[in-house]
Order: sequence, then C-alpha cells, then structure tokens
Amino acid sequence: METKQVIVFRKDLLKGEHAIRKGKFAAQVAHASIGSLLKLFTKERSEYLRMGPYGEVEPKQFFTRYSLEFKDGTLLDSWLNGSFTKVVVSVEGEKELLELEKELRRLNEQESKLIPYALITDIGRTEFHGEQTVTCLGIGPYSSEELDKITGELPLL
Repeated sequence: METKQVIVFRKDLLKGEHAIRKGKFAAQVAHASIGSLLKLFTKERSEYLRMGPYGEVEPKQFFTRYSLEFKDGTLLDSWLNGSFTKVVVSVEGEKELLELEKELRRLNEQESKLIPYALITDIGRTEFHGEQTVTCLGIGPYSSEELDKITGELPLL
C-alpha cells in the first residue's frame, strides 16, 4: 500500500524582494508536516491540583497527552514504518491554497473520508511585516493514489 504526505506551499512567497528566507520556508513545511500528522492523534487535556510545601493548594496545573494507536497494515503503519514519503508541491498563491483546503474539508465531510490536513498560518513575528500569513498546507499521510487525485497536477517545488 503506497502512502505519502504532501505539503503544498505558496510559490508567491518565494519570489521577489519580499521572498521569505530558506529557514522560514523549511520551518513552515515542518509545521505543515507535523500539524497534519497530529490530526491523527487523540488529544487529552487534563488539570490537577497540587499541594504546596505548607499545605496550600497551588494554582491549577494543566497537562496535555497526545496518543496514537494503529494496527499493522493500515495506511498510517505503511507510512510510519515504511517509506515515510513526503512530497512538496506548489500553488501560485493564497487563493489556490484556500481552495485546496476547502476541497479537503468537503471530501472529509461529504464523502466521509478521513484525510488529515493542516493549514499553516505564520504569525508574522520574523517575516511578513508582522502580518499573519497563510503559507502552506500539510495533507496526509494518506493513500498516494487518493492524494494524487487532489494534488497530482500540482508542480513539484
């Protein structure tokens, strides 16, 4: 079973006098990869009380647990324990990226697919003149055949 993860990046952010740095590009792609994978995890947020050294109750403490279970032979097993393939492709700009995210939402809602994806927005601290900017979209891991139907026509970056 062939599986992969696809990262779709906005090509317009790589051109011109305001092109982002290579390190920022790499960080955004990494965010998309991890963000999409984390959609498969179960997230459990809990709180607990702790007593201080003099018997006083300290402020609430919170912790988050992420967990993931999968069976042998599943799509996720094939990806994590197999090829671990990632492909980076591009769209021209934000409009195309948001249209792709909308299509993924439609597939998951109307066709009952379970394609994990994460739209990444940079907060603008080191690039983009302080403006929040949608940069990329992580999709999968999922069936290579199914992802090719969605992103197969996009050019490699």
